[in-house]
Amino acid sequence: MTDAIELPSVLDLVAAPGLLENFLQRRGHDLILDAGQVQRVGGQCLQVLLAAHAAWAADGHNLLLQNPSEPFIDMLALMGLSPDELTHHVSAKNGETEQ
Repeated sequence: MTDAIELPSVLDLVAAPGLLENFLQRRGHDLILDAGQVQRVGGQCLQVLLAAHAAWAADGHNLLLQNPSEPFIDMLALMGLSPDELTHHVSAKNGETEQ
């Protein structure tokens, strides 16, 4: 089963608790993050996203990012990251992970 989360347009301190709750509710399942509406990213939500990446990798589940907006990509770059660093893909053939 693959769940999906549409990320809000503003990922800031106010959005961080809700984002964390969304991840906690979906832990143990493959997850798709739709970042198409994101206009701003703050450090708190970036921490939540990085923690989710680590949790999904540890659990051996897919965490995929789709449709990242230009502002989302630009803000990640300012923080020294790329969208690929927020994803985790498990190969169906042999269970190996790709990051």
